[in-house]
Amino acid sequence: MKHLFTIVILLSSVAVFSVKADNETLAPGYGALQYELPAVGSYLLPALGKAADGKILDEQGQTINLHQLMGDKIVLLSFIYSTCSDVNGCPLATGVFHKIKNRLKKDPELSRQLRLLTLSFNPEQDTPDKMKQYGEHLQDENIEWRFLTTASETELRPILDNYRQSIQKVYDENGRFTGTFSHILRVYLIDRNKKIRNIYSVSFLHTDTLINDVKTLLQPVVVANGKTSEQVAKRFRPGDDKSNYESSDYATRSIALDDRTGQTTDLMKTVYHPPKGLPPVPVPANNPVTTEKVQLGRKLFYDRRLSLNNTFSCAMCHIPEQGFTSNEMKTAVGVEGRTVKRNSPTLYNVAYYTKLFHDGRENSLEHQVWGPLLAHNEMANPSIGSVIEKLHNDSEYNALFKKAFGKGPTIETIGMAIASYERTLNSGNSAFDRWYYSNDKQALNTSAQRGFKLFSGKAQCSSCHSISKKHALFTDNAFHNTGIGYREAMRSTAKTQRVQVAPGVFVDIDSQLIDSVSETKSNDLGRYEVTQNPDDRWHYKTPSLRNISLTAPYMHNGSLTTLKEVVEFYNQGGIANETLDPLIKPLNLTSKEIDDLVNFLKSLTGDNVDELVADAFAAPVGDHQEN
Repeated sequence: MKHLFTIVILLSSVAVFSVKADNETLAPGYGALQYELPAVGSYLLPALGKAADGKILDEQGQTINLHQLMGDKIVLLSFIYSTCSDVNGCPLATGVFHKIKNRLKKDPELSRQLRLLTLSFNPEQDTPDKMKQYGEHLQDENIEWRFLTTASETELRPILDNYRQSIQKVYDENGRFTGTFSHILRVYLIDRNKKIRNIYSVSFLHTDTLINDVKTLLQPVVVANGKTSEQVAKRFRPGDDKSNYESSDYATRSIALDDRTGQTTDLMKTVYHPPKGLPPVPVPANNPVTTEKVQLGRKLFYDRRLSLNNTFSCAMCHIPEQGFTSNEMKTAVGVEGRTVKRNSPTLYNVAYYTKLFHDGRENSLEHQVWGPLLAHNEMANPSIGSVIEKLHNDSEYNALFKKAFGKGPTIETIGMAIASYERTLNSGNSAFDRWYYSNDKQALNTSAQRGFKLFSGKAQCSSCHSISKKHALFTDNAFHNTGIGYREAMRSTAKTQRVQVAPGVFVDIDSQLIDSVSETKSNDLGRYEVTQNPDDRWHYKTPSLRNISLTAPYMHNGSLTTLKEVVEFYNQGGIANETLDPLIKPLNLTSKEIDDLVNFLKSLTGDNVDELVADAFAAPVGDHQEN
């Protein structure tokens, strides 16, 4: 029944979001696009890497190189197998291509510049004759849509590997191949220079999007003296012209790569001579911090090749100019736009944490780095071995690892290198530090001084954000339930939800529509997910307050936007629930006291922030583009 349903969709090209097949929600590509696309040519599609070549068989069984078949056209390439029954798998890719074909019939100029390629990853069953049969009712004599296969799995494997197209055969309980494959659907947009310009997953594979991107690639780009024209460069400028922005005074903290001014600094001094207000940096005996390790770790931190599809680095969630977090996202977003359920924590002074992640599931930086590297919704590497192999195959990295550790990349040395860099991101000597620890009476204004008195007295903030006589980490490294997690878990969904689709750009979308195309949001139980102790439900780690004015939004889910909102939340006594921390209670602060407390929090910004950010800007931004 599902086969019949899928065929009807492919041939009619008609579907709506509310329709489901065998209780399976249809992907967005089957229906009308639910948001307005940016104007053609108003954005750029940076090259993501070189499109791989390989030997394939055409419909007549003739051997031809994939690059030769691409020719001088823009190409859309999909990987499928003809008997796929997953309505949101191969049939979706074929269905979207079918719609594109129909659009091309009405646009002869575009059709002359675009070629559609459908390549099977099941050469044993999908012979040239089978692929010819598969495509004969889909092709049009005036549209270039080719249906391809390979001579064997031996010929196929390098192509799949180079496109990072993960395919696995499914076997039954007796070890027999079932004829089905487990795979992640991807479609590739490839320009005339054989560079990949976009990769579409199930959630983003839509006819309108692909056509828009193809037309954007066809827009002329003016280049002078080796630099992109001012008109094109303007698209990357922070805040740009605020066209369609909800707030005209919005300003992003993100800085375009071309506008960054980098300046290396001696990061070792922050480890062995930490700034005023910070205690000695804890350094593991088996991983002493060295210049070589820090330089290697910094390079890895900013290298997009450490992700599955070479597009995502650690620094894309922990953005240096945004407080080593992400000011413009409540919760993080990983490769291919995959949602992460929690806010990106800042990395400032992360060396001092005894527990890492909001739920404290790791206790060392060396181990912590592997969490994001392997998480499917963050950097999505399929295994530890795949990361090691990628670095091992890079001669530059091999040399750097041997210089730092005396051996190549391993599970231990990769973690040690990145941890060594993160251990240098120490920031102190704030206005508060100079006032409190250096007795500089002029360092803190009177409002902030009143705020400190409230912080350590009436407001009881220091009960969790602790301060000692010699230093202040502003965290007890413990876990508390403030009610934020409870509220998120119990709150009913409104009829419409406000979705931020770009900085300053919001769209109100029907909640049922969002639910119909979204994964079910997992419940976040905080520390309980680590300990399985019911008393730990909705408990999250106390963050440090250093540089707090730079690290919005706040709380584990980014639900509070400003420091004033945070203080007002605690002033009301959090959100009542059965495991609410007994320290959380109404504070009865006046409006003036709230302002004073906020001013105190703003005094906790370290004086070396600009230096650490400038050093980050000087780091090489790794990708896998080839000239």
